[in-house]
Amino acid sequence: MRCAAIATTVVATMLLCSPTLATGPKPDAVLKNRNIEARVLLDDTIRADAVLTADCLTEARKWLDKSAAEAAATRKTDPVLFRDGAWEFERNYAIRSVVGDRYISIVRSDYTDTHGAHPNSDVDTILWDRTESKRISIRPFFIETADNGPTMKAMLKAVIASLTIEKKKRDVADTSDEWIKNLKPSLLKIGAVTLAPSTEIGKSPGLTFHYPPYAVGPYAEGAYVAFVPWETLKPYLTPEGLRIIGGARPKGDADEQ
Repeated sequence: MRCAAIATTVVATMLLCSPTLATGPKPDAVLKNRNIEARVLLDDTIRADAVLTADCLTEARKWLDKSAAEAAATRKTDPVLFRDGAWEFERNYAIRSVVGDRYISIVRSDYTDTHGAHPNSDVDTILWDRTESKRISIRPFFIETADNGPTMKAMLKAVIASLTIEKKKRDVADTSDEWIKNLKPSLLKIGAVTLAPSTEIGKSPGLTFHYPPYAVGPYAEGAYVAFVPWETLKPYLTPEGLRIIGGARPKGDADEQ
């Protein structure tokens, strides 16, 4: 197993200078064999930060290795799933905001095509502290973030209100609460979060929560983004939270999500 993992990593490294798997920008990491064609893309702002780049690529290469191992294992048990060729994977790291020249929010988007009924996608987020050169959570911005505590309950209520508005915009007929069953007043179960960009330099007007297809609705509804404004968050903020959270959401930001 260790030899296989090393071999996979070597293949990924060797292919860094190879042509891309599909049209588009040159990838920052590639893995290609008979089971899988996968690539990783970082945006230019990430590439400009050597430490952040290294962090993202370390994570991405583990994802490449894991995806390749899973594909190889599946071919052994169910080779018919590869009758249309290798599975396709892509991971994109994109900057969402840079706040106070310190906190960098990144949206990590995954695309997977295993030749099923339709391709699948997933989304997660990273909050990078440039001063400390490490990943952090939003905890430092809030007085408390206990599960089922006042901060998380207020945050979840605002998330649901935002998602409800978005569903109405899409003319979603289902008005039941079934779609919110997986959302909980907990940092680990409320959704992947970023600091939203602001019209005011050095600030964020609130939090955006990112949900892939299936997370808060059927696949056909697509992905969702919920916005929680700073006015809702203000009673729960620490001095650092009060320092960086404010301003307004740029016009059109919601439409770009």
